Amino acid sequence: MDFLWSFFSPIVKFLQVILDFFYHITSVVGFENYGFAIILMTIVIKMILYPLTVRQVKSMKGMQDIQPEMKKLQAKYKNNPQLLQQEMGKLYKEAGVNPLAGCLPLFAQMPILMGMFYALRDLSYVGDPNFLWMTTLSAPDPYYILPVLSAFTTFIQQKQTTTEMNQQMKMMMIFMPIFIGWISISFPAGLVLYWVTMNIMQILQQWWMYHGEKNVKKGAA
Repeated sequence: MDFLWSFFSPIVKFLQVILDFFYHITSVVGFENYGFAIILMTIVIKMILYPLTVRQVKSMKGMQDIQPEMKKLQAKYKNNPQLLQQEMGKLYKEAGVNPLAGCLPLFAQMPILMGMFYALRDLSYVGDPNFLWMTTLSAPDPYYILPVLSAFTTFIQQKQTTTEMNQQMKMMMIFMPIFIGWISISFPAGLVLYWVTMNIMQILQQWWMYHGEKNVKKGAA
């Protein structure tokens, strides 16, 4: 843990400064509260990461579009893994798809998520860090409402981007939200609030991109 703290220390201090900044904004507008500050900060972070979200959604949609061709290649070269890998690489290149692009937002969020854990744990709160039904955001949600929301929003976010699913993907779609909800039970409520807000923003951004694409196609027709 000491190693992790030393590694994330610059991110933690930066996030604490940013969180204090948004807390002062809520104070200016008359809603002085760390919960609202976390929500505002999360919205800004998600907007900054929007270009990565666009790449993620386009990559996932591209992967879904080439699923039939991928299945044909897997059946054709099932006894030749090396050739299968080469042909899959050609297919990705021709379709303009990068399988790793779908992981970019997750990679970008992980340092922020870890930093938020330590930032909220060690933050010197100016006032009372209560929010809605919670007396403090530095402790777990006593009523498990946020953990349930974290599981639910994770499920919706996954379902929104997945059309065709094999058995492994179906299992992951069930397991991941349950796992997120379970670990959220012991996490500081502020961190889970950050995760739920991030999921909601992801859902809205993905809906906007899909909705915009449909409108473009209708307009072209």
